[in-house]
Parts: sequence; C-alpha cells; structure tokens
Amino acid sequence: MFKYLPLLWANLGRKRLRTSLTIASIVVAFLLFGLMQTLRVALTGSPELAGLDRLITMHKTSFVQSLPLSYLNRVKGVDGVVVASSQDWFGGVYQEDRNQMPAFAIEADTFFQVYNEYKLKPEEQDAFMKDRSSAIVGKLVAERFKWKVGDTIPLRSNIWTKKDGGNTWPMKIAGIYDATNGDNQSIYFHYDYLNESRSEIRDMIGWVVVKVKDPAHSAEIASTIDAMFANSSTETKTSTEKAFIQGFANQMGNIGALLTAVAAAVFFTMLLVTANTMGQSIRERINEIGVMKTLGFSGTGVTLLILAEAILVTALGGLIGLGLAALASKGLSAAVAQFFPVLGMPATTWAIGAVLILLLGGLAAVLPCSQAARLKIVDALRKT
Repeated sequence: MFKYLPLLWANLGRKRLRTSLTIASIVVAFLLFGLMQTLRVALTGSPELAGLDRLITMHKTSFVQSLPLSYLNRVKGVDGVVVASSQDWFGGVYQEDRNQMPAFAIEADTFFQVYNEYKLKPEEQDAFMKDRSSAIVGKLVAERFKWKVGDTIPLRSNIWTKKDGGNTWPMKIAGIYDATNGDNQSIYFHYDYLNESRSEIRDMIGWVVVKVKDPAHSAEIASTIDAMFANSSTETKTSTEKAFIQGFANQMGNIGALLTAVAAAVFFTMLLVTANTMGQSIRERINEIGVMKTLGFSGTGVTLLILAEAILVTALGGLIGLGLAALASKGLSAAVAQFFPVLGMPATTWAIGAVLILLLGGLAAVLPCSQAARLKIVDALRKT
C-alpha cells in the first residue's frame, strides 16, 4: 500500500483549496475534541490520581452538610483503619474575587499520615505544627502570588464568618509543599484556628479522610463506618476517594454526557464535510477509475485506494488538531491553575483520536467506495 502514497498525495493536490478547507474542518473538530478531554479531566479533578487506600466519610445527603467533630474519633477506632483525619472546605479568596483557590481546614496532626505524597521540609512541617494560625501552600500558588515562607496572607472565606462579623483569616505561611499527586495549588491550615473563631456550627467538620490498612477490605470498612451512624440524626456515606472526587465534580451536572454530546455533534458535521469532499473527488475522476480498472486494478483495489485517501485526509487533520489541543492545554494550565488542580490533555486522547481517525475516515469513504466498486469500465470511459 505504501507504494501508492505518491498517487494518494497527488490526488489530494488536485483541488488544493477544497482539500485545505476539508482538512481545516477536521483540524477544528479534533482540536475541540482534545480541549474537551482536557476540560473533562480538569473538572473531575482527575480521579485517577486518588489514593487507592483512602476512603471518604461524609454526610449521607451531601458533602456540603457537616458532620459532628465527635465522629472523627469514632472512625479512628474502626478495625482496619490505620489513621483518619478531618477536613473542612473554607472557600478561600485572596485579595480579589477572581483569586479563588482550594483552601481546607485540616487536622494537622494526622494530615501527613493520610497524605504522605505531600512533601514538606522537616523544619517547615515543624513550624506548621507549632503555630495554629499558620498554613502550608502549594508551590504553584506560591509562585503565582510570589509568596514566601514567613509571609502573612489575608485569606477571605466565601462560606464562613467570624464572631466579630468579618470573614478574613490572617495566616502565616509556614511552608510550601510539593505534592506528587498533582495538587500543588491548595492551601491547608489548622481546623482549630477556624473552629474557635467562626460564628456558626462550631465543632463540626466537612468530611473524614480514612486511610485503610488493606484496600481489599475497603468495602467492608466503609459498611462498618456507616453502620455506626445508621438511624442517627446525621447518617454518613463512606466511599472511595475516587468516587468522592467524581461526585464533587458531578455537582455541576453530568459532565461526561454533556461533552460526549458536543463531541458527537462536532464529529458528525466533520463527517458530512469529509464525505462530501470524497464524493466530489470520485465523481471528477470517473474516467481515471475506468482507466485503472482497464489496466488491471480490481474493484477491491480501487476501493482500498479510495478508503486510504479518506483516512489520509482525516489523519492529517486529526493529528494537527490533537497537536494543537495538546499545546493549548499546556498554555492554559498556568492561566487557570487556581481553578483547576489538574489541567492537561490526557495521554488516552491520542489513542481515542487514532480510533476516531480510522472510524470517521472509513465512514466518509463508504459511499464513494460503493460507487467506485459498482462502476463498469464501459460506463466510466464513456463519461467525459
């Protein structure tokens, strides 16, 4: 088949404007596909990065409802639990409303036991533990705002208010962490600092992060935890960390279904354009197809050449589009790092793109291939 590449390339150059416009439409389709895949990963927080040995215990109704602080010690006593730590969503805003960032009030004593992928210098971790008004920040957010260890930042909450009516908590940066799981733009501070000064629902926590001894027994441990609080005024739901992250993203709607619908519409339009181009190209080359068959090309051979031409056109546009999407995702990551902990086109997009190239190229060539296969030599040579 490779010996026919010059012929295929020559056919693409016959109507350069038409071919260029067709390839451009394919580029746009695959560019949008790559960006939507990037958006899907960004909005779901990349659940693939979640810890396999961690569970999340939250309110049975919704994660926005709080749990009693007393639940934390009870969870710690469950058989199979190595350690448990609480977290509370703060809703951090720095200086301006557009500077929103993930900020969590945590139980500092157990946080690093649950999340051992968060790396901090020993002296910085020690300083964080000793100062209850301090915080640790991710290296990306520190670079963005040029924060340094020792700086005091005013972090405003869009959820909680203080006893004096304000909503700003000054925090001294005790350390800058580097997390291997991709989350390097969050802020973590002491739960006690929030709890002692907020005006409502004191001694309540957002959820409990549980590290289990054996992930194979996660389902059993989750059932045990939920059974402890069954029929109480505050029942719980315990799931894997991956399911928790996915559920957090699903609050914005079924992202996967929405992006799939948009991608389907884009690719359907691209398919119509490519099929129309191939159809016109074959109609213009009826005589040539007749000559090829006269020279000994079988109907199958001609069909394969047309199919290869359609796939070549789709491949050129698809690879260019995916390449541009990969570059665009890298360029956007720095600009929106405070909103999306993980932003980048997933590697699986290339594999999915390759399958789509073959599938869409084949579908676009179905009608032209069928016309060429049925074409008789006499009829083809008769046309001018």
